[in-house]
Amino acid sequence: MTDTQTHQRQGAPRARSTPALAALVALALSACSAPGPGQAPGAPFDPYEATNRATHEFNKDLDRKVIRPISHGYSKAVPDDIETAISRFATNISIPRAVVNNILQGNMRGATEDSYRFIVNSTVGLAGLFDPATELGMPKATGADFGQTLHVWGVREGAYVEIPVLGPSTERDFAGIVVDIFTDPLGYVIAAPQKYYVVATKVPKRMTERTRFTETIDSVLYGSADSYAQSRSLYLQKRHFELGESGSNTYLDPYDTTYGASSEDPADVPNAQ
Repeated sequence: MTDTQTHQRQGAPRARSTPALAALVALALSACSAPGPGQAPGAPFDPYEATNRATHEFNKDLDRKVIRPISHGYSKAVPDDIETAISRFATNISIPRAVVNNILQGNMRGATEDSYRFIVNSTVGLAGLFDPATELGMPKATGADFGQTLHVWGVREGAYVEIPVLGPSTERDFAGIVVDIFTDPLGYVIAAPQKYYVVATKVPKRMTERTRFTETIDSVLYGSADSYAQSRSLYLQKRHFELGESGSNTYLDPYDTTYGASSEDPADVPNAQ
């Protein structure tokens, strides 16, 4: 077999996967529509409001009947230390994805800092169950995602959308969620079925967050006159703040200690997705 044939056979799997990823990126770029000519300045771009409101009611009903009671039951049954360790582990395994996105954004400092944090917590911190990186004064994980990467690349935010189960988002961020699934390095390093067990740890982390911020979340979903408009406003303010687009608007983070419940450890304030 010639060197050329060997090279072609070794490169074949990559050639098959590259078009798929390129198609996902193209879909992300094309999915983000621009506000119409009648859109008021500063108003949310929400052309799918009727559908979004129906999805919001579904999500509220799901939270009331399933997510909220299971989350409270989980937090009562699991000791706080174990709950925190699981959340730290879930946060740690999300760092390689952030490293990839920092590189795509040209943020090499963020990629380097995230890499160091992942290495320290994955070794000394026993796969992330402990957080020695914070004790050593290392910067917090950037939490970079592909939605943020698209923003850096100049892709429009698009319309506001509410996704079943996942909740508030935008066309750009939803496209980012899809692409992040395929660009997570751990998904290619860890073999099945172990990688599915790793991904599953994100579920108890979300349950922990639901319980620890229950007063704030309940006040938004069940205590406001229009929970849909309130959720939309808070999500967009939060996301714009994360992307450095807050401008003169006051940012009200529903997970902040000044607004809601305690923001103790696990994961140090989650992304609302």
